[in-house]
Amino acid sequence: MKKHSKKLLALGSWLFFLLLSSSALAQNYTLNGTITDKSNGETLFGASVFLKGTTIGVITNEYGFYSITAPEGNYTLTISYLGYSEISQEVTLSKNQKLDFEIAEFSTKLEEVVVTADEPERAILKKPEMSTVKMNIATVKQMPVVLGEVDILKSLQMLPGVTNNGEGSGGFHVRGGAQDQNLVLLDEAIIYNTSHMFGFFSVFNADAIKDVKLYKGGIPARFGGRVSSVLDVRQKDGNNKKFALTGGLGIISSRLTAEGPMFNDKGSFLIAGRRSYADLILKAAGEKNSAAFYDLNLKTNYAINQNNKLFLSGYFGRDNFEIGGSFGASYGNSSGNLRWNHIFNDKLFSNLSAIVSKYDYKLDLSLAQFDWLSSINNYNLKYDLKYYFSDKFKLDFGASGIYYDFDPGQIRPTSEMSPVNPLKLDRKKAFESGVYASAEHKLSSKLTAQYGLRYSAFSRLGGQPLTDYANNQPVVYNTSLGIYERGTAIGETNYEKGDAIATFGNFEPRLALAYELNEVSSIKAGFSRAAQYIHLLSNTSSATPLDVWTPSGKFIKPQLSNQYALGYFRNFRDKVYSLEAEIYYKTTDNRIDYIDGSNLIGQNTIETEILNGESRAYGLELLLRKNEGKLTGWIAYTLSKSEQRTPGGSAGGLGISNGEWYYTPFDRTHDISISGAYRLNDKFSFGANLVFQTGRPVTYPNGQYEYEGISVASYSDRNSDRLPAYHRLDLSLNYKPNKKPNKRLKGEWVLGIYNAYSRKNAASISFGQNVETGANEATRTAIFGIVPSLTYNFKF
Repeated sequence: MKKHSKKLLALGSWLFFLLLSSSALAQNYTLNGTITDKSNGETLFGASVFLKGTTIGVITNEYGFYSITAPEGNYTLTISYLGYSEISQEVTLSKNQKLDFEIAEFSTKLEEVVVTADEPERAILKKPEMSTVKMNIATVKQMPVVLGEVDILKSLQMLPGVTNNGEGSGGFHVRGGAQDQNLVLLDEAIIYNTSHMFGFFSVFNADAIKDVKLYKGGIPARFGGRVSSVLDVRQKDGNNKKFALTGGLGIISSRLTAEGPMFNDKGSFLIAGRRSYADLILKAAGEKNSAAFYDLNLKTNYAINQNNKLFLSGYFGRDNFEIGGSFGASYGNSSGNLRWNHIFNDKLFSNLSAIVSKYDYKLDLSLAQFDWLSSINNYNLKYDLKYYFSDKFKLDFGASGIYYDFDPGQIRPTSEMSPVNPLKLDRKKAFESGVYASAEHKLSSKLTAQYGLRYSAFSRLGGQPLTDYANNQPVVYNTSLGIYERGTAIGETNYEKGDAIATFGNFEPRLALAYELNEVSSIKAGFSRAAQYIHLLSNTSSATPLDVWTPSGKFIKPQLSNQYALGYFRNFRDKVYSLEAEIYYKTTDNRIDYIDGSNLIGQNTIETEILNGESRAYGLELLLRKNEGKLTGWIAYTLSKSEQRTPGGSAGGLGISNGEWYYTPFDRTHDISISGAYRLNDKFSFGANLVFQTGRPVTYPNGQYEYEGISVASYSDRNSDRLPAYHRLDLSLNYKPNKKPNKRLKGEWVLGIYNAYSRKNAASISFGQNVETGANEATRTAIFGIVPSLTYNFKF
């Protein structure tokens, strides 16, 4: 721990030096304030605040706060946000002053598609941020999705570099990375499972969401803990102007959101609920099988004064399954966050957050008379600050600490007569901390840099015994059988509470550059290094609720990733069209994979089932967008490769697939998505998605042999085969009835057709012997054919 303290002190000294050097920058007078929506009081993240006729400007932060410093004089302050009316105000800078603004949506506006930050196009070109997607919720709600439920994750998968693992699978994959390499945050709380009903729906209720931002690369230094991406989702604060109801009635599920002012207009609240009712229909029909989910979003805030504001938010979601009365499952996320926004002065903004998050699952095997329980809990305290030195230099810095409590599982008999003996796997505890500083620096009129440094530390804590192995080797290679086996246990070492079983620390530098070629084009480059200390254990092709999280420790090292990216960005025809092109290369050390025949369920010595390797991913991403007019949308194309290599190392042998590179399950050579929205008039609008993807890698048997009368299959190298190509077409029709000007109730009908030409996309292909003919057969399993849906959405 002393070693980490020294490194933290070194980073703190660097930050202090940076503060001192920056304080010497020219400082004149400062404007600061908050930008909000005039109709509901929601703060606007990404609104542009500029002094007209100058290069001085800023983008509002996650809480709508801005700060601008400029020389003394008279200026025209301009505030803009896509979909809202631009406002201008004459200001005189002769002293520091606070100015809050409310801006209104256009009374009549086209349904525009937005996939980047909501700011003027030139500001996007100049900003060093790259490999980043900011989705507009209005755009998400236009896109046709399965079973009629608006889905943020499925909308993100229509963009370059983001894929899923097939229909009916949970999670998402970014630039060839695994699901566990994505940090998913809902109001800063970690969400460990993003899916309902095994991937048919996501946990995000679009009616309760304000902002969605995905960092595919160039992850800001304030984020840590994952090596592939960060999905930052923010809930609405609640309408502080008037009481409002929003909801929708669908075939599978319905939802209702209520929001309004409270605390004598010093705050607001939001309550959003959603529930499926397939289980009610099935039970009414006398079926023993059922599946259901629900979730609840809560949020409230209170403005103590102009400089202090409190937020309290929470999320609770759960899935329940029952099959034939003999098998049941239940899993879900819950989280809470208490935040304090404090404005120290016109330049310094801070946010202090205390966060709890939990994911758990339960299996009920009635026939076997036992329950299986597992969970992961974390407690997070973080403090983030932003200092606006001048229009040319802004500094972010802060620190965080996360305490983890892993309960990998326990088997609990459901009756005294149960034949199952109680079993409890060892709980694991760990602590992760980080400190960071990041600057956005305008080096010249054309060149802007964003650079930062994060130092993270992780300790696997004691409190349980660990198995010792001969030669310190939990996995060994059996040369006579040609297979990997568990190492020989020779005893245990007992670690007391407070002991550090293993300790790690890593510097994580981040750098991004943007160079403006001219007023319509720019080039950008970025590098980021990230460390990940917890791992999702799963030897299935897609994540399931049964997968177990485990910390780095004596035998499992942290994943370390380096990503390089280069991009070209351009606007065409007066910003009606835009092009984004990026190439990237990403390497990850200490990526684990599983030996053949590994068993992860109920396994207390997980280190005997895995080998350490490395992965690499590289590709080209293209995004061509049409931003204005009745027809809007985009064409996204990704050409990529994702591979892994797992040598035998100290365990002996050649490793998996003879130690050669093999495709990861997330590899997609070609990925094409076309999304469009057409607004015919005020009543009718249409949407369409067309998707094509190379089939995902799988391992097929390539032969069989007889051994003592038993037919045994032999297999090709890992992931050397592929499923057939995936493609589908989705269509939607939105109808808004005649609106009476004074009528508060507004509604719309949404007709959707998922997989319009009923493509039977393969979720898996299995091999077996036909009982009647004795012939070997391959069986394709498809989740969906054509799926129509009808939803009525309303707002009051």
